[in-house]
Amino acid sequence: MKQFSKVWRVLAITLVFLSFSLFGEEVTKEESPQVSLDKADTVWMLVSCTLVFFMIPGLSLFYGGIVRSKNVLSTMMHSFIAILVMTLQWTIIGYSFAFSGENPLYGNLDLAFLEGIDMNQLEGTIPKYVHFLFQGMFAIITPALISGAIAERVKLSGYVVFILLWATFVYDPVAHWVWAPKGWLFEMGALDFAGGTVVHLISGIAGLACALVIGNRKGEAYTLTHPNNLTYTLLGSGLLWFGWFGFNAGSGLAVNGVAARAFVVTLIAPAAAGASWLLLEWLHTKKATALGAASGIVAGLVVITPASGFVGPVGSIIMGILVSPICYFAIFLKGKLNYDDTLDAFGIHGVGGAIGAILTAVFALELAEGVSMGNQLYVQVVSVLATGAYSFVLSYVLAFAIEKTIGFRIEEDKEISGLDQEIHGEKGYDI
Repeated sequence: MKQFSKVWRVLAITLVFLSFSLFGEEVTKEESPQVSLDKADTVWMLVSCTLVFFMIPGLSLFYGGIVRSKNVLSTMMHSFIAILVMTLQWTIIGYSFAFSGENPLYGNLDLAFLEGIDMNQLEGTIPKYVHFLFQGMFAIITPALISGAIAERVKLSGYVVFILLWATFVYDPVAHWVWAPKGWLFEMGALDFAGGTVVHLISGIAGLACALVIGNRKGEAYTLTHPNNLTYTLLGSGLLWFGWFGFNAGSGLAVNGVAARAFVVTLIAPAAAGASWLLLEWLHTKKATALGAASGIVAGLVVITPASGFVGPVGSIIMGILVSPICYFAIFLKGKLNYDDTLDAFGIHGVGGAIGAILTAVFALELAEGVSMGNQLYVQVVSVLATGAYSFVLSYVLAFAIEKTIGFRIEEDKEISGLDQEIHGEKGYDI
C-alpha cells in the first residue's frame, strides 16, 4: 500500500511539473511573438522584383532611341551588360557589403555568396532571398543609369571594369549608409524610401564625373543631338513608368496602405512633371516634343522616388511641377559649361534625385516623433551632400585610373565609325 502511495505522489509531482512547463512555454510565446512569413507580402515583392527588372530593357530603349543610329546597339548593350555583371557582383559580395555588419560606414563579408541564408530565413515578413532579389534589381539598374552620360564614346572593357568597381566602392557603401539598420544616415533619420540618393543622385553624379574625365564626343552639335528613333524613347519611358510602380510601391516590403499610396503618387508625379516639361518647351521653343514628354516623365519618376512612401497626392503634384523647370535648366546649362552628358543622366537623375530628397522633408505627411520639418530638412541636405560628394570623388578617381591604365574612352577613328560595328561587329539597323 505504501509503495502504491509513493507511485501516486511521483505521478502527481510529474503532472504538476509538466503543467508549469507547458504554462511557461505559453507565457514565453506570448511575450516574444515570432514574426512569420506573410504570403501576400511575399507575392507582392516577387511581383515588384519582376517590375523593377522590366525597367532595365525599358532603360535600354529610352537611351537607345536618343543616340545616333551607329551607336544604338552598343548603348542598349550597356543596360544588358549591367544585368550580367551586377547580378554576379551582388551575389558574391554586393549584398553582403550593403546589408550586413554593425559598422555605420560599410558592411562585411558575412553574407558573401549568400552564405548562411536559406529558404526559411526572413527579412521582416518575406524570405531573405526575396529581399536579396529586390535590392539586387536596384543594384543592377543604378550602374546602367551612368552609361547615359558617357554613351557613344566608351570602351566595353572600360565600362565593365568601371561598373564593377563603382558598385563595390560607391553603390554598396551608400546603400549601407542609407538603408542598413546600422548605417550612419539611417540612424541620423535620413528619408529615402526608394532610392533618390542611393540610386539616382549617386548615379547621375557618377555620370558627370565620368563625362568630365573622358571628355566630349567628336562631331558637330547638331549631329550629336540627332536621335535615331524617338519611338524607342517614348516606349522606353512607358516601360520605365510601368516598372517604377514596383520600384516605389515595393520599397516598403509589404502590402499595406503605404504601398498603395506610393503606387498612387508614382502615377501622379510623372504626369505633373511631363505636363510641366511640355509647357516649358512650348514657352521656350513653341514646340512640344516627344523627347520632352519622355524626359519630363522620367524626371517626375526620379523626384518622387525618395518621397513615395511619405508624401500624398498634393505633394506629389507640386514636386512633379517643380522638378521639370529645374532639370530643364540643368540640361540647358551643360551647353554653357561645355560638358558632354550624352543622355542627360546628371541633368535628370542627379539633379532630380537631389531635389526629390530635399523636398521629401517639405511634403512628408508624417515625420518621426520630435522631428520638425527644419530638422528633417537639415538631415536631407546632409544626406544629399554626403552621398553626392562621395560618389563624385570616387567616380572621378575610378574613371581616371581606368582611362590611364586599360583605357576608358574608345579610339577616335572607332568613335567616328560607330561603336556598334567597332565593338560588337553588328548593326542596330541592318537596312
